[in-house]
Amino acid sequence: MDETFDQWFLLGPEQLELRQVPTPRPGAGELVLQLTAATTCGTDVKVYRRGGHARMLSPPCPFGHEMVGRVLEVGEGTTRFREGDLVVVANSASCGRCPACLRHRENLCEDLQYLNGAFGERLHVPKRFVERSTYPLPKGLDAHVACLAEPLACAVHCLERLVRVTGSRQGTLQRRTLVVGTGPLGLLLVDLFADAGAEVSAVDPHEDRLAVASELGATAVERVDSGGSEPPELARAEAFDIVVEATGTTAAWQRAMASVAPGGHVAFFGGCAKGSHVPLDTHLVHYCEVGLHGVYHHRPATFRRALELLAAGTVDGAKLLTERRPMNELPQALQSMMQRRALKVALEL
Repeated sequence: MDETFDQWFLLGPEQLELRQVPTPRPGAGELVLQLTAATTCGTDVKVYRRGGHARMLSPPCPFGHEMVGRVLEVGEGTTRFREGDLVVVANSASCGRCPACLRHRENLCEDLQYLNGAFGERLHVPKRFVERSTYPLPKGLDAHVACLAEPLACAVHCLERLVRVTGSRQGTLQRRTLVVGTGPLGLLLVDLFADAGAEVSAVDPHEDRLAVASELGATAVERVDSGGSEPPELARAEAFDIVVEATGTTAAWQRAMASVAPGGHVAFFGGCAKGSHVPLDTHLVHYCEVGLHGVYHHRPATFRRALELLAAGTVDGAKLLTERRPMNELPQALQSMMQRRALKVALEL
């Protein structure tokens, strides 16, 4: 085994460095993977621009969180996996013991730990992640498509939350739904919600992304100004039962609230920068009984479900992988996403 390997580090806003770092050795219950596939994510772009993330990472640090790898070395006492196994690793691991975990709200775990380092040749997987957040790669599933389990798990969490609050039958959501923003996660939401029976519309500033939304099940699309907070024409004709904001801007949060019907629900799926504020129309919440819901991250159950959906072909993850690059071209891959030339980039190792 080589003594060192290549790993991309995030140093600050739009600052990356490819470093040679020592090859880790697994401790008891741990794994070391030879990474075989990774994908870029809209969150990666956001973190790259901002130079960090309030919860997930603090530079300088390894970068990337959507990954598949082959088990290279197994630590003492590890029985779930063997050398040579192909696995998908989620980017967080909950404790399983705190009140949130015991209520199956693991995304709100008091000690939620995060794992980064997908943009490199090897990955050290701590014991908690081996036990709670590592899954066999489903047979026949393309490794790069499997990397999409992480963002899809977030979308599944959003769907399940809305199914619960609307009293819908499990796995279905037959509601008139608007998705605000058709980046990679917005498109996964369109695909997932359409499959659940929702009548899905989508708005975005970019015609090419709206075209993909139509292919994935959106019955109506509309091009809108990226900085606008007013409702789209689609909502002015008839407001929506459910609105999912998927861009993470305060203007989009306002647009989402302006597009919901009385008695409806707004899911704030896109995270804004820390300290952001939006005005709240109290009349909307009180007199119209509109439900406002924060939706964050994923849970073990939604990650497993995401892998099942990808393996079954229910969600067409391959449509989002619009560019392929070698791992050493990570900066160019992120620039391609920032310039709207790619939805997601499959990084080849």
